[in-house]
Amino acid sequence: ASYAETPPTMAQTDKKFFENLTGAGKAIAVLTSGGDAQGMNAAVRAVVRMGIYVGAKVYFVHEGYQGMVDGGDNIKEATWESVSSMLQMGGTVIGSARCKDFRTREGRLKAAHNLVQRGITNLCVIGGDGSLTGANLFREEWSGLLAELVQQGLIDEEASQKYSALHIVGMVGSIDNDFCGTDMTIGTDSALHRIIEVVDAIMTTAQSHQRTFVLEVMGRHCGYLALVSALACGADWVLIPEMPPEDGWEEKMCQKLSAKRAGMKRLNIIIVAEGAIDRNNKAITSEHVKNLVVQRLGFDTRVTILGHVQRGGTPSAFDRILASRMGVEAVLALLETTANTAACVVSLCGNQSVRLPLMECVQMTQEVQKAMDGKRFEEAVRLRGRCVSYALFVTCGVANYFLSFDCSFLYNTSNFNVAVLNVGAPAAGMNAAVRSAVRVGISEGHKMFAVSDGFEGFYKGQIKEIKWADVGGWTGQGGSLLGTKRTLPAKHIDKIAEQMRKYNINALLMIGGFEAILGIMELLAARGTYEELCVPMVMVPATVSNNVPGSDLSIGADTALNAITDTCDRIKQSASGTKRRVFIIETMGGYCGYLASVGGLAAGADAAYIFEEPFDIRDLQSNVEHLTEKMKTGIQRGLVLRNENSNENYTTDFIYQLYSEEGRGVFDCRKNVLGHMQQGGAPSPFDRNFGTKIAAKAMQWITKKLNESYRKGMKDNKDSACLLGMRRRAMVFQPVVQLKDETDFVHRIPKEQWWLKLRPLMKILAKYKTSYDISDSGQLEHVVLRRPKESEAMAAI
Repeated sequence: ASYAETPPTMAQTDKKFFENLTGAGKAIAVLTSGGDAQGMNAAVRAVVRMGIYVGAKVYFVHEGYQGMVDGGDNIKEATWESVSSMLQMGGTVIGSARCKDFRTREGRLKAAHNLVQRGITNLCVIGGDGSLTGANLFREEWSGLLAELVQQGLIDEEASQKYSALHIVGMVGSIDNDFCGTDMTIGTDSALHRIIEVVDAIMTTAQSHQRTFVLEVMGRHCGYLALVSALACGADWVLIPEMPPEDGWEEKMCQKLSAKRAGMKRLNIIIVAEGAIDRNNKAITSEHVKNLVVQRLGFDTRVTILGHVQRGGTPSAFDRILASRMGVEAVLALLETTANTAACVVSLCGNQSVRLPLMECVQMTQEVQKAMDGKRFEEAVRLRGRCVSYALFVTCGVANYFLSFDCSFLYNTSNFNVAVLNVGAPAAGMNAAVRSAVRVGISEGHKMFAVSDGFEGFYKGQIKEIKWADVGGWTGQGGSLLGTKRTLPAKHIDKIAEQMRKYNINALLMIGGFEAILGIMELLAARGTYEELCVPMVMVPATVSNNVPGSDLSIGADTALNAITDTCDRIKQSASGTKRRVFIIETMGGYCGYLASVGGLAAGADAAYIFEEPFDIRDLQSNVEHLTEKMKTGIQRGLVLRNENSNENYTTDFIYQLYSEEGRGVFDCRKNVLGHMQQGGAPSPFDRNFGTKIAAKAMQWITKKLNESYRKGMKDNKDSACLLGMRRRAMVFQPVVQLKDETDFVHRIPKEQWWLKLRPLMKILAKYKTSYDISDSGQLEHVVLRRPKESEAMAAI
């Protein structure tokens, strides 16, 4: 990776680069308000460094709006070094506070005076809907406040004219994910990590004593944490405010718990959002649920209230990346704003940062509560957005909440047999995907078959029917319980066709990495010879390398990123109190630099060497010199990541020895090869959730194809063999034949990779001069509530 400043090439001249934007003469203040959330510090760091990078002055506002009202030392100019080591810290280093004073005009007048004294007219607010609403009111009153300050003689007319407009950009920091307009808020993923860590730990003690545990998680008005954690741990029951259970739920819940115990399950997990209610808006407490279970079933039952532990701890890799992207986007939005630009909030849609009018999002968020107060619960779920609505749909379908255990007998058989197999290297989250596919398939009437050890097990006949109960408890387990091999099908195609004929397999679901896409291409090519292969086939990407063409994200990559980030945090911490030290870390990924690049952004790396961006000895020397200058400013630690196949000659050992020699007298070096630890461990909440949802959608597609055109023209129907992947903002089914032109088969990577656009962010935040393409930024969009047809209501992610 060359970190020297590189001018745009001729081919890039139609793109928009941020070098044309300047912050010279501008002052930006950043504050965190309301409840704290992990990742807030990463957002503050990004705002500060991006602001300084473009030539603006950046100020911390300590203690939220209270600090803005009080002024004085609460508003301090930030430096590049003042945000060092903030990335991995939980909470908010600059403080947050509930402020009654700011709710009054007198308080806002004081705040305006404090900002004008420092020339601050750009405000970046990180908080919930209340904090952002307050910021928008402040902006609307700004001209009147300045006029009042002039009248009182606190500022002169010249200052009033010079600072006549206040610009606001918001970022949503909330563990509840309760803000409409964004798929995820800063802190939500980290909170899910805390919850799942606790649930995984509790399940071991619950199983030992045959106990039922009732877990209360945060979510006074929003059930996202409860819903997704229930999905991620395979809980037996979940209660959330947006979708209260029907009358008589107590009996149904107890029936299900009892049936689970009768099925030889030794534990039950019930998750309750703190704001859970029944259909009459009466609170359902965790203690009430416990008493129900004890009185009606006599089960040994315990209550665990997680409380503020959900807000604590270090931020996850996802939250660091999200917050860093949003922080940079917020500064760009402030640089591009005009006096007529509406206050905006930086949001996440699919895999893209978008800017939305702040008050449109706030108003829709408030509509959710109005719908709930009016007992219009289905509307409340729809208003929450696609993440909540689809998670609720999948949760009900995969775990069959509100129904008895193993409800497959309720469905008519479809007479279709569907086989599921894992292909390639194991990836955390594969088991969640298999569980989801099996249960959704059974729910839709299919007979599900599990193939052990990928295509190798397929041609050997290692195929057996898999039932509802067989996949119980699979969600939180790492690796591949079905077994997986890298074997490709071409050499054994006749035996595979024979097995498909023997078991009457009518559709295939493959969960895997690059071998899976090669495998589905080989099966597709053999259709002309084997009629048995003329069936619907769909592949779901699952690989830590995230190198599958046709998808921005793969199951398992988030778990690997968290392993890298956690290890880098510990490695950097080991240098505390020692002399200056640079760490050289080697990551997995084959020729794909995703883990090194995005892991570097999450861990605050100074450089990341990857195959996709060739580098030479001059780049290495430039990086050493950059780190040498950094160490002279008082920063003690440096971090350099290298993708395992980034260069055959500039190996990890070579880079380590080069840095050691060139840094002699200034810093010393240590190296670490992370290896297969990136592939192991329990899957992250994101991978559990992503695997469950994407596999459910794949099974819905299979059902649709089977019902529409089974064996009718499939020989030449390229649309019947697809990859389901995340592309920018949506999940998309793509015929695999179309992906051939997008693939570098020699290096096993897509020819174009979205995450390469994130590499300049890492360089900028590490103080390198670089070019940054912002062609996708700058357009203020609008919040649109799509009212889907009934048949689509729960089918869209």
